[in-house]
Amino acid sequence: MANTYSRIYIQYVFAVKRRQKLLNKQWREEVFKYIAGIISSKGQKPIIINGTEDHVHIFVGIKPSMCISDLVRDIKNNSSKYINEQGWLNQKFYWQEGYGAFSYAHSQIDSVYQYILNQEKHHRKKTFEEEYIEFLQKFQVEHNDTNLFDEKT
Repeated sequence: MANTYSRIYIQYVFAVKRRQKLLNKQWREEVFKYIAGIISSKGQKPIIINGTEDHVHIFVGIKPSMCISDLVRDIKNNSSKYINEQGWLNQKFYWQEGYGAFSYAHSQIDSVYQYILNQEKHHRKKTFEEEYIEFLQKFQVEHNDTNLFDEKT
């Protein structure tokens, strides 16, 4: 074949270090737009970015030439630097090490989009920790519950 054709959809999920509730609603949307810019600048397609005060979900259309771990590294490094440069917090902002990356079919785009769009409503009933463990179980990812998260402060 002369060209490469693909449809790859990845949902990234990661938390604020120690799951601190630092993503203030007043400026959270600005951070999500900045993350979309990072993704676009890497030649990838941001579909939806949303989350709550302690974690974020990023749904992206990714090209096969982009390494999944490289994109999340760039998102986390650049967005944390951006947050710290804005002076929104009285402390330094960090993302937790690690992340979840889950793949979806083209036919699942709308349901994943709706799920991410409704994060605040969803988390009135379920914690981030519960949600994340459910993702790992749903996607049959081997894990150790005791070492999943940084210790809370």
